[in-house]
Amino acid sequence: MSDTGYDEWLAAIADGEGYYLACPDGHGSLPPRRSCPHCGAAELTEEPLPETGEILTFTEVHVPAPNFADEAPYVTAIASFGPVKLTGVVRELPADEVDLGATVSAAVGTNATTDEQLLVFRPASE
Repeated sequence: MSDTGYDEWLAAIADGEGYYLACPDGHGSLPPRRSCPHCGAAELTEEPLPETGEILTFTEVHVPAPNFADEAPYVTAIASFGPVKLTGVVRELPADEVDLGATVSAAVGTNATTDEQLLVFRPASE
């Protein structure tokens, strides 16, 4: 199954060329988009995604949805990457070490249940 726009965006993340869409007013959003969800502007440009983000909130999941059965327990988080917020699964960091404000990088991983690609956060290199 292909999710046009999102698959290409994940490929860009995997290649180290992550981006977000920006309107002339500086609002950030993620593809696929045809217009800014904040102001409706149709003129969007691809801007480089910041290399690191900051965890804003997270939760440890013990009872997963069927598509994540083989991942549990796992931590899902929302992280701020400049003008955009991303949701991903935290990897390479034990659940008890995930903390608000932690600096992470965005990468692409594989869902152990479905073998599909997904956005993951890894501890940022200091």
